[in-house]
Amino acid sequence: MKQARRHPQLKWFSTLVATGATLLAAAAVLACASVPAVAATQGCTTSGLDIWFNNEAGGGTAGSIYYKIEFTNLSGHACGVRGFPGVSARDLRGRKLGRAAGRDTTQRSGLVVLAAGATAAATLRIVEAGNFPSASCHHVTAAGLRVFPPGQTTSRFVPFPFQTCSRTGPAVLAVRALTKA
Repeated sequence: MKQARRHPQLKWFSTLVATGATLLAAAAVLACASVPAVAATQGCTTSGLDIWFNNEAGGGTAGSIYYKIEFTNLSGHACGVRGFPGVSARDLRGRKLGRAAGRDTTQRSGLVVLAAGATAAATLRIVEAGNFPSASCHHVTAAGLRVFPPGQTTSRFVPFPFQTCSRTGPAVLAVRALTKA
């Protein structure tokens, strides 16, 4: 019985196919590794964020003032955040004053990936409490804001005194979704 002889060009071709398959597999691994780790990034937690009020960013229009609530990632690793923070006015004893901030949906809410040390911001509108008659708004001074990062159930108190309405008053606060600062 005669043994089949391999053709020299077939050996070269099979080596080329094996090398190509190896290169394709390596390229696929590198492509997956170089894609931003958005899907694998864990969510930002309240404990990993420094939440502060940037009162220098304020600007006013027709009875309202706009400020930035800043969220700086101090967790030591990248994290992601999406959506609207929860915001409400508080007195010195921590009691809620007026209504919680409504959502200003004039901008889209997308995922914001924060590298360690990076900051995201949400714009907060505070309507001048003096715009409302005393019959509908009992004017009081808030000591600051209770802020919940999007998707979190724990919050931080951010000191910032301002005039607001008591529990029975109209909506004074509105917040936009977080964006990269």
